[in-house]
Amino acid sequence: MEEAKDPRNGGDSSPTQFSKKPRISGYITEQEIHEEFSHHNPNVARINNGSFGSCPGSVLAAQKNWQLQFLQQPDDFYYNTLRKGILHSRTVIKSLINADDVDEISLVDNVSTAAAIVLQQIGRAFAEGKFAKNDTVVMLHCAYEAVKKSIQAYVTRAGGSVIEVQLPFPVNSNEEIIAEFKRGLGKGKANGKKIRLAIIDHITAMPCVVVPVKELVKICREEGVEHVFVDAAHAIGSVGINVKEIGADFYVSNLHKWFFCPPSVAFLYCKRASSELDVHHLVVSHEYGNGLPIESAWVGTRDYSSQLVVPAALEFVNRFEGGIQGIMKRNHEEVVKMGRMLAESWRTNLGSPPEMCAGMIMVGLPSRLRVSSEDDASRLRSHLRECHGVEVPIHYQGLRDGEEGVKDKDGVITAYARISHQIYNKFEDYCRFRDAVNHLAESRQICRTIYPHELHGLHGASQLPLLNLLEEVPDCNLEST
Repeated sequence: MEEAKDPRNGGDSSPTQFSKKPRISGYITEQEIHEEFSHHNPNVARINNGSFGSCPGSVLAAQKNWQLQFLQQPDDFYYNTLRKGILHSRTVIKSLINADDVDEISLVDNVSTAAAIVLQQIGRAFAEGKFAKNDTVVMLHCAYEAVKKSIQAYVTRAGGSVIEVQLPFPVNSNEEIIAEFKRGLGKGKANGKKIRLAIIDHITAMPCVVVPVKELVKICREEGVEHVFVDAAHAIGSVGINVKEIGADFYVSNLHKWFFCPPSVAFLYCKRASSELDVHHLVVSHEYGNGLPIESAWVGTRDYSSQLVVPAALEFVNRFEGGIQGIMKRNHEEVVKMGRMLAESWRTNLGSPPEMCAGMIMVGLPSRLRVSSEDDASRLRSHLRECHGVEVPIHYQGLRDGEEGVKDKDGVITAYARISHQIYNKFEDYCRFRDAVNHLAESRQICRTIYPHELHGLHGASQLPLLNLLEEVPDCNLEST
């Protein structure tokens, strides 16, 4: 391969095979897991691994070693170490995701960066007249906000149009998603327009659902969609990935969410056949024009250590029975178990069948919490963090016209919690969350505690007696939760 011959890229990229299987004996113990994550705040029920991930102490130590190597002799590190180290990481990823060639793998900061790289080139094709004005980009309505902003920055301002596909939620089957996606493609092709790009989430962030990505990519091919970009921010370390089977042109996933790398690092897979887009890194360095992997490997002086510790992260996961596959299986089983426990306690529901979740699952919150806006959801999340020591994202599920919604015994469920499970989590973390929600739902103090605007009549639909709204609310006390 041309890149493998480039001395700046570290030489031959294929001499070493990296095992995805764990060692047979000497698996990590519970005590060792505790020690690996002893830097976590012990006073917080950290059930939000999905947002920022978690990095074990052994990988942090490897990162520190890379940082010190650079600081001790930066010139030698740049000329003789950096490229080889990044190539090593890319080769590990190639094996993990079953890519054909290491040249298809670039390391970038995060999914937001990767999305901007791809969308910048799509926008340029519109601006240069390669794509017709009002040709479309199709995406899920719950796509990550940074991706939506990149579409706004690069595509719509250059003349492209956007079709958002409504993800049904709560969702009962893959068929529901597929049907909505087909309708969205139909809108994108209306009046003779061409769909230049489809953006598909592998696992949606909020609400979280594992999407039938392989089926949707296949439909895109059948419908003549020109390029397919899979936003798989939560995928690696959470679900199995085979990029050849998925068949997308671009596939990106964060390694700091579920693969135990420090923030921030992601891989961007660009299928060889997608090279006609002439994709480049957003930061133009003196490596411009040498291919995206080399461009991404040097974007100026900065700390590259998070990109260099991928082999250390692989070594960490291989200390577990079953390796990363075993971790994924246990996280899925435990998050389903915890989700069911919470839903049973609150008399609510799960947001999807267990087979449509990975290491995260949506759990309906009691309607008595009366979340009626995104702002309310944010306030509730802050209250749980500050007063109960629970870190968990809250999703507001507003009703669209004609929808009846899912109900519990007190009314329509308008909010869902996205709980995660990672190897450091304990049963007690979820019990703390369960008890905090039960306390809030049963105390009838939630309006004054979290939504003070309700006292001014902003929620006319309130069914709680005014007397209950005015009850005294004790100060937050983490010792008692």
